[in-house]
Amino acid sequence: MSWLYLALAIILEVAGTTSMKFSNGFTKLFPSILMFVFYILSLSTLTLALKKIDMGMAYAVWAGLGTALISIVGVLFFKESINIMKVASILLIILGVVGLNLSGMKH
Repeated sequence: MSWLYLALAIILEVAGTTSMKFSNGFTKLFPSILMFVFYILSLSTLTLALKKIDMGMAYAVWAGLGTALISIVGVLFFKESINIMKVASILLIILGVVGLNLSGMKH
């Protein structure tokens, strides 16, 4: 269940960052409110995930996958530029998260 909370925290964090973009520097009320709601929910579900997942691992997965996903959202929905360096960097973030997970496995 903790990993489900962590996945939800990541999705909510991406929604919060997307709402931040839509808020246009707090000039649009509804996206500005949504941003705060999504971030509060994200941190709340992250807190629930921390009951069973090591803090360093949970935060690395939350931050790393959140960063990778928001980069993809930026390219797909906001027409942000994409190049081979950006793709390689996103892949390295994902590989780092996978590596952390593998290193934390108990044998």
